[in-house]
This record gives sequence, C-alpha cells and structure tokens, in this order.
Amino acid sequence: MTGDAARGPLAGAPSTGPGERSVAEHVVACLTRAGLTLAVAESLTGGAVLDALVGVPGASAALRGGVVAYATDLKRDLLGVDADLLAARGPVDAAVALAMADGVRRLAAADVGLATTGVAGPDPPGDRPAGELHVAVTGTVAGAPVRVVRSVAGRGAPTRADVRAAARDLALDLLLDALGGTERGGAALDRT
Repeated sequence: MTGDAARGPLAGAPSTGPGERSVAEHVVACLTRAGLTLAVAESLTGGAVLDALVGVPGASAALRGGVVAYATDLKRDLLGVDADLLAARGPVDAAVALAMADGVRRLAAADVGLATTGVAGPDPPGDRPAGELHVAVTGTVAGAPVRVVRSVAGRGAPTRADVRAAARDLALDLLLDALGGTERGGAALDRT
C-alpha cells in the first residue's frame, strides 16, 4: 500500500504531559504486545528515530537495532539497495526508502523494517526540494506487507531541524499506523 501525505514541520522532540504517552511509547507497546521486532535504517534522520525509541523503557524487548546509512554507497553496501535503482533515482526516493527498510529488516533479522531518506536542506541537490522526505515500513503489519509515504515537510524554506524532526515524527506515526495503533485507545496520545 502506498500513500502520499503532506505535513508541516514539527519542532522538537515529541513531548508528553501528565497522563500522555509519546508516539514512540505507543510503538514500543504495540510491538511488544504483538511479539514483533523492529530494525531501523536512517539517512535523513541520522539516528533520531532510534533515539526516540531507545528512550522508551522496555524498548529492548522489541528493538533489534539500526543503521545510519547517510552516504549513498552505504545504502548500497550495508542495506543492499540496488545500485541500478540508486543510479536511476538517486538516494531520495520512495523505492529507495522501501529497499532500505527491507535491507535493515533482513540485516537485523527483524519482523518489521522502518526507513527514512530525504533532503534536509538548505540547498536542494538536483531536482529534489529541501524538505522532501520518504519513509517506508516493511514486514507484514496491519495486513499490508508494505507502506510508503512521501512528504514535503512544510511550506517555504523549512530548516534542517524542522525537516529532520518532521521525518522522525512521520516515521513513528507511519509505523504506529502500520501496527494498527491499537495502543492509542487507553491513554492520551500527544502528537505535538
């Protein structure tokens, strides 16, 4: 299943107030309850998704690990992204995000793979605008084997921090949605 979504930049890490749980907490709870493991491949976010997940007590029950493959050759060599795909489309592409998620899932022997790639800016490389990002989830979750979202974060000129935060948040949201988001019902979910 493939979908497009436009999101504005989200500033800073997801915060929680009294009685609220972060999206990362919901993700870890859903994975743990389902007995699933997760591996994460990050380019654009540079480890921010893993940081959000590792910050959740009990994350080790579900999180296998991750790879920050910022350089294109690492996407190819570590994650197994096809060299022809990278040559034809470049590293900022939905199909590349999907291949990254599959690659890290295989590499870490995880049930679910999550990947981020995009352009943080400020200067766009080639024809890709600053703020373009792609997030993919693979593995059999929520009855769908694949989900990919393309988003251009914000309008105008978002900062690098805005784009990276939006990508992190979009990745966690997409993963929670793919998992069925069943943890949402019990406690308030803060998306700020």
